[in-house]
Amino acid sequence: MPMSPQPLESRVEALEDRVTSLEALPARIDALELQIVQLRSEMHGEFSAVRAEIRELRGETRQLNEETQRQMREGDEETRRQMREGDEETRRQMRDGDAETRQLMRELNDETRRHMLVLHEEVVGRIALLQEGLVERRPRKKRKS
Repeated sequence: MPMSPQPLESRVEALEDRVTSLEALPARIDALELQIVQLRSEMHGEFSAVRAEIRELRGETRQLNEETQRQMREGDEETRRQMREGDEETRRQMRDGDAETRQLMRELNDETRRHMLVLHEEVVGRIALLQEGLVERRPRKKRKS
């Protein structure tokens, strides 16, 4: 079925409506363009702020790393100092202990010698007594004249 041709007046009105809505498009496009420009500006500002924060964090991190390294060096030096002091104290105690041990050994050695001398004299005395007893018990041989 063929369409009936629209009267010219209705066609003109439809065309006028379309032109009216098309006339509003440039204003809407301008508003959209303005929003895009504002969005770009805001995003640029935010990205710049993020970059600045990152730079600040890097600086803080660098400072923390340097501080940590400094503290570790100081702690390392302090540990080494304490170890040297401990080594020196241990060596001193060992020298003192060595000297004390040597002195005690000398004293014990002297005491052992005294005891051995006493025991030796006692044994020698007993042997002498035994020899005297043996001499007295033996019958004497008669001499030939």
